[in-house]
Amino acid sequence: MDSTPQGPRAPQTPLHCLVTGATGYIGGRLVPELLSAGHRVRCLARSPERLRDHPWSGQVEKVRGDVTDAASTAAAMEGVDVAYYLVHSLNTGARFEERDRAAARTFAEAARAAGVRRIVYLGGLVPAGEASRDLSPHLRSRAEVGQVFLDGPVPATVLRAAVVIGSGSASFEMLRYLTERLPAMVTPSWVGTRVQPIAVRDVLRYLVGSARMPEDVNRTFDIGGPDVLTYEEMMRRYAKVAQLRPRLILRVPMLTPRLSSLWIGLVTPVPRALARPLAESLRHEVVCRDHDITRYVPDPPGHPIGFDRSLELALQRVREANVATRWSNAAFPGAPSDPLPTDPDWAGGSLYTDDRCRETSAGQRELWHIIEGIGGENGWYSAPLAWAVRGWLDRLVGGAGIRRGRRDASRLRVGDSLDFWRVEEIEPGRLLRLRAEMRLPGLAWLEMYADPGAGGSRYRQRALFHPRGLLGHLYWWGVSPFHAVVFGGMARNITRAAEHLADARPGGGSRGAE
Repeated sequence: MDSTPQGPRAPQTPLHCLVTGATGYIGGRLVPELLSAGHRVRCLARSPERLRDHPWSGQVEKVRGDVTDAASTAAAMEGVDVAYYLVHSLNTGARFEERDRAAARTFAEAARAAGVRRIVYLGGLVPAGEASRDLSPHLRSRAEVGQVFLDGPVPATVLRAAVVIGSGSASFEMLRYLTERLPAMVTPSWVGTRVQPIAVRDVLRYLVGSARMPEDVNRTFDIGGPDVLTYEEMMRRYAKVAQLRPRLILRVPMLTPRLSSLWIGLVTPVPRALARPLAESLRHEVVCRDHDITRYVPDPPGHPIGFDRSLELALQRVREANVATRWSNAAFPGAPSDPLPTDPDWAGGSLYTDDRCRETSAGQRELWHIIEGIGGENGWYSAPLAWAVRGWLDRLVGGAGIRRGRRDASRLRVGDSLDFWRVEEIEPGRLLRLRAEMRLPGLAWLEMYADPGAGGSRYRQRALFHPRGLLGHLYWWGVSPFHAVVFGGMARNITRAAEHLADARPGGGSRGAE
């Protein structure tokens, strides 16, 4: 049967699409593309509230669930035509491969029971002729998940991509920071391995187009851009596109994936837990063996996008502070059963707090502007050396560190990563609640409020810590002597910054509540 598109077609009925991983990098960008194509979208997420502030949030149905839970997955599948599987268990420990297989089987069975027409999965490009046992655990797991779907009862489209280039992608961030921060570098031997990068715009185009593949299609498709390059060539071309001086690159054979991940974690915002699978995957030559996806998703003029052009587009988004999603969107918060700072103090055991309050002559608007702009390039308004040291210590133990920065320089939304915090709640103009994602013997939050006040506004700040075990209690009492400097300095300097902002605005002499 020849399924090649033949000439213009009549308008097609919109499909009902389920997207998993909508809080992640690819999923968060796929949703608006599906909506633009006229489809209905339902998002399955463990924390649907993290989708609340996306521009498309009001146009989709959001359901709470987890692909590892059969009941919630089955409920999410009801009435769905196409189900997108864009999740993996990479950051969940040594047994992530087993969890990935089990979750894929649960998803495939739920799709069969619900009468779903197609599963679409984005996996990793696998080197030709390489035995499964020789692959990195990351690539092997991606390949196994794809095979679960191909062997399952529902027709599947398994797209396999190597390095995805787009603003905010982990691969782009790694390439960007390595090249920009190191004019001369000693590199592992894998920088000489050939890869076939692909622009995120083309990945999204193939994902959307895969929804309408004929029912008899059940197979993998390699997707990539027009350029096949070594990682060294990619760094040199990045330097040229970014108008940097040529980089001096010296390869050495003794840098193992583990050492490479430490090196990447030291230089880039990508934490070691994510850098290691990326480095391990780059040991393999990953080049497309076919491009026959064009039988079903034809390439329009100018596509696939070339490597240099994909860099230009990504850098333009970064410079314009218009990054829709980032790799760090997909970090894993605490379990849903963890206590929240709004619970009674006794709900999850001990709860330590550090409360600060300061009156300011600045209005609520100015105060909120400073609060929402905290972190990233703006810093944390106190003891920068202490924050930097805490970030370095976190990276040494495999945490995110403080260099993840911000997605947007001035605006935050629920679910954004913010250095080593995650935005858990925003009440615009009043409250910003951050949940700590640094490695801690407990759970921590930081709340900042802009309240009305007499003749101006009132800044309230609350740090909360829920310890786990004796080590958690010892941690709190060990760091509490520094709170006056760190948290007290924050309260003082944030209110001063708000007052300076009020003075700098037209009519700044008439500050007050608004």
